[in-house]
Amino acid sequence: MSTPEERLAAIGLSVPEVAKPVAVYVPAVRSGNYVFTSGQLPMKSGELMVTGKVGGEVTQEEAVACAQQCALNAIAAVKAEIGDLSLVKRIVKVVAFVASTPDFTGQPQVANGASELFGAAFGDVGVHARSAVGVPVLPLDAPVEVEIMVEV
Repeated sequence: MSTPEERLAAIGLSVPEVAKPVAVYVPAVRSGNYVFTSGQLPMKSGELMVTGKVGGEVTQEEAVACAQQCALNAIAAVKAEIGDLSLVKRIVKVVAFVASTPDFTGQPQVANGASELFGAAFGDVGVHARSAVGVPVLPLDAPVEVEIMVEV
């Protein structure tokens, strides 16, 4: 059986360094058998991939890629907390926030960028409950933010 890192490598991705918080919080907290991540923005190499609203300055395709990067950043936060991603028993819950124009209704499709990544990395363990929420604005004018709850 392959590890989550090996599964990600097979699709050309890797677990990044933990994204630095943009305010006063930590990237993840463990409580008992659960790890809760803070909301992860689409930071790549220390910068937001794009800024703006989905349905406006940001296309749905760009937002899906942002959700995928948010998921990678959430995985990095979990790994930093537990040390070994093979210890993940289940991705329990995913919440995706999508900063979008009032007429944009494709939040679930944007959130699929994260959900599909969790499935690719963790297989059946990556199947989760999810909320995809449209919001007027996110920190730093990010188009997407993703947080997860993981059982270990």
